[in-house]
Amino acid sequence: MTTYNTIAELQNFIVLDSYTKLSQVGDQLTGYQTEAALERELIEDLVNQGYEYLPQLVTPQALVANVRKQLQTLNNTVFTDAEWQRFLDEYLDKANDGIVDKTRKVQDNCAAYDFTFDDGHIQNIYLVDKKNIARNKVQVINQFEQTGSQANRYDVTILVNGLPMVQVELKKRGVAIREAFNQVHRYSKESFNSESSLYKYLQMFVISNGTDTRYFANTVKRDKNSFDFTMNWAKADNTLIKDLKDFTATFFLKNTLLQVLFSYSVFDISDTLLIMRPYQIAATERLIWKIKSSYQAKQWSTPEGGGYIWHTTGSGKTLTSFKAARLATQLDFIDKVFFVVDRKDLDYQTMKEYQRFSPDSVNGSESTAGLKRNIEKDDNKIIVTTIQKLNNLMKSETSLPVYEQQVVFIFDECHRSQFGEAQKNLKKKFKRYYQFGFTGTPIFTENALGAETTADVFGRELHSYVITDAIRDEKVLKFKVDYNDVRPQFKALETEKDEMKLTAAENRKLFLHPDRIKEVSRYILKNFRIKTHRNQGSGKGFNAMFAVSSVEAAKLYYEELNAQQKNSEKKLKIATIFSFAPNEEQNAVGDIREENFEPTAMDSSAKEFLTKAINDYNALFKTSFGVDSKEFQNYYRDLAKRVKNQEVDLLIVVGMFLTGFDAPTLNTLFVDKNLRYHGLMQAFSRTNRIYDATKTFGNIVTFRDLEQATIDAITLFGDKNTKNVILEKSYEEYLKGFTDIATGKACKGYVDIVRELKEQFPQPDEITTEADKKAFVKLFGDYLKIENILQNYDEFTYLKELQKIDRENLDAVEVFRDSHFLTDEELAAMMEVDVLQERTVQDYRSTYNDIRDWFRREREGQTPEESKIDWDDVVFEIDLLKSQEIDLDYILELVFEHNKKTKDKDALIDEVRRIIRSSIGNRAKEGLVVDFIHDTDLEPIQDKAGIISAFFAYAQKRQKKEAANLIVEEKLNEEAAKRYIQTSLKHEFASENGTDLNAILPKMSPLNPQYLTKKRSVFQKIVAFVEKFKGIGGTV
Repeated sequence: MTTYNTIAELQNFIVLDSYTKLSQVGDQLTGYQTEAALERELIEDLVNQGYEYLPQLVTPQALVANVRKQLQTLNNTVFTDAEWQRFLDEYLDKANDGIVDKTRKVQDNCAAYDFTFDDGHIQNIYLVDKKNIARNKVQVINQFEQTGSQANRYDVTILVNGLPMVQVELKKRGVAIREAFNQVHRYSKESFNSESSLYKYLQMFVISNGTDTRYFANTVKRDKNSFDFTMNWAKADNTLIKDLKDFTATFFLKNTLLQVLFSYSVFDISDTLLIMRPYQIAATERLIWKIKSSYQAKQWSTPEGGGYIWHTTGSGKTLTSFKAARLATQLDFIDKVFFVVDRKDLDYQTMKEYQRFSPDSVNGSESTAGLKRNIEKDDNKIIVTTIQKLNNLMKSETSLPVYEQQVVFIFDECHRSQFGEAQKNLKKKFKRYYQFGFTGTPIFTENALGAETTADVFGRELHSYVITDAIRDEKVLKFKVDYNDVRPQFKALETEKDEMKLTAAENRKLFLHPDRIKEVSRYILKNFRIKTHRNQGSGKGFNAMFAVSSVEAAKLYYEELNAQQKNSEKKLKIATIFSFAPNEEQNAVGDIREENFEPTAMDSSAKEFLTKAINDYNALFKTSFGVDSKEFQNYYRDLAKRVKNQEVDLLIVVGMFLTGFDAPTLNTLFVDKNLRYHGLMQAFSRTNRIYDATKTFGNIVTFRDLEQATIDAITLFGDKNTKNVILEKSYEEYLKGFTDIATGKACKGYVDIVRELKEQFPQPDEITTEADKKAFVKLFGDYLKIENILQNYDEFTYLKELQKIDRENLDAVEVFRDSHFLTDEELAAMMEVDVLQERTVQDYRSTYNDIRDWFRREREGQTPEESKIDWDDVVFEIDLLKSQEIDLDYILELVFEHNKKTKDKDALIDEVRRIIRSSIGNRAKEGLVVDFIHDTDLEPIQDKAGIISAFFAYAQKRQKKEAANLIVEEKLNEEAAKRYIQTSLKHEFASENGTDLNAILPKMSPLNPQYLTKKRSVFQKIVAFVEKFKGIGGTV
């Protein structure tokens, strides 16, 4: 038997610099493993690492008894039975505590409970010891049983001081890791949260299929539950540690696991638990280590005593810098920690973010005087300030006590703030400081304009996580960059590379030719809904930003776009923001010129235009902002909020919002501006935050040829193979298929997928065998994915348009060709491509939904052995189906339109059934809509609004009647049942948690064998009722 040793390291980092993979040491580890064997091996490994295994602990009672024992040891005390019961009721397992309350007890820094013992003495009872982490006891149990709404058995649970804190969900090798994720998702809904469950103390889940292992925080936030938020563990160089064996030897080391749970987690103000990713932890550890070692070596106030962290935009720098700053304030030899941002808007944003992480650990200030006051406070808080305020303070105050103290400076986006006057003053004034920088785009010799690079100012790079790492880990998305020469006559200008000529062209306003502005605006309005995925279903999709080269350009585009959409039924909500940009020298090629918060310094025509744009905004949103400094700042904040909430469709900007602004719902950036290096990366990165499966990449639509500039930038800020990783594949590759460079896997193109669908499943309603169902789900899932990607390509949009044209009508074909500037060859190639008809897609979607319902019904009740077909590698593409969801209003509008054309109710009902079945959310309403059509005389209805209000009136009546029938039939307690149903309708789902459901049941002893059956059947009926009537309004 080979013995394995984890390689120990001097600095004691938990994210290791080097590690020899166990999975490569002995070949005996390969080969088939069942779930049970995987579980046995994991427990053996944990025991070898010092965990105590408790095979007999399988019931809630045994769990409570063990917690008592462990907490007595930890707190060096003994409870009598009565005291222990009181401690459970008062604190540890308080009746109404939810996950949030329990998590707060674990994560709160000074969490201890003042418990009064029966003899009157009071003692602090701690659940965990955070000061001396080694004192906490780790144990492992497996196959624990707990009953919530369904009895579930959990694979492996890790207890800390007896409390379940980590849940490990194992699947046999080969099962899709996503399936393991879905199972946890289901458990947490069903029984982790059952009434008096200590499992509410779970902080983290680990899922593994043996070859891929991931961890993620336990949080009730719906959006954070997405699979995208799961993480692999990694080494310091970002090499992933995926195999369960290796994950156990590194992540599950007692010290590492406890550090991740208690030192590298943040429970934020919105009650979301964030667990840091390995690269965030690695950077934080190395920064803190550097402060300590520089202090010991007395290496302060020099570049050798600091360093910089290069983490790509969008990878969560704010959380990393907050954690580093927070841990630095806890070092006993450090007097003050400054977090320095380079712009007022970032100052506000950082304060907001930091306060979200921990409201009482930060001081911000409105002015230099406020900054001075914060420095004088002795409160161990992080001081957030702008570089300007810090500089003013150093210039105006010749001697302050802080100048002599041990101080840490952390600069955010340090590619800017590192230079110039402030840096010189800092060196002069502060005698003992350690200086660190965070940046997504460092300055190297290749893109430096002055003599200094990031390393010259801050010292060496302490940790890097570049864009290629982030894309590989699926923490940010790729970019798809499209250059559109909307008017060929301007092509020479748009493809010019010479900076001097470009500047001259800008100065002579050649880019602002009225024809060009008109055509670019026309293109944006025509393609906006497609680019932002709003053509589908409910039309929610995403929103977009438009970066332009000057205030003058912003003005022309704003006016032209609004003029062109004046008569449109669905106008886009367009806003703009810009301000005075002082002419400061730039430090790096491609820096976006900074706009300050003083728009009053602009010339009068710019000010007038800004006033008009803000007035339009005020009229749209019933606000009252203006251009003077304070009001403008409030406009900035309100606008940021509305862009994030998708209330603004298109935002036109010159410089503001192109750096540091985070909006996951933004997926498209239109560009009519020369971007280079840093500015290009920053601007593009506004679009590549992960959101859900429908957002596959950041869409960049440029009206200047930025191809070479893009390649230069991503080569500088990535690595040699970057281009293939960062840029989305071409339309041609998605159409015809390609080989994935990273995995070497052949990926089918659209053409092949459509051909296979037509050949294998010409009649979707005839798919009956289980093998066919599985094959269809996989193939149609591929179709949904590729079609979702192709929607972003103009060529695909043209292809769809072509389907609507009668090909026999040569004039129409010619108009189509000329309007899209196509050659005859390109047109002929397009004619060759087979596109699925809309009706066929609807039928396929409907069958896909039927199979999903069947799968959930049939398979949940079966043991896997009963089925000969292995569904382990199948993932249902729910997000993609939802993105194309058709809402009820749209269906009713179709009823109105259809009825106007033909008065045939049977044909109308067929059409409606087909549409409803192809949508996930409205399937339960099929009967309701069909009955409405049968029972209603549609003739007198005048317009779309009329049919919608007629339907809702009809549905609300039906809702009242059916609720009353349900209560009578099931002999329910009337008042309680009405309350419960009304609440369920409001939340749009019925819940079994709490006691509300029990209260509506007829009088019956819970010990009666019929009781559970009755409860189950009533619950199922109410679930069906809520599905049918949610969103209808009215009362029961």
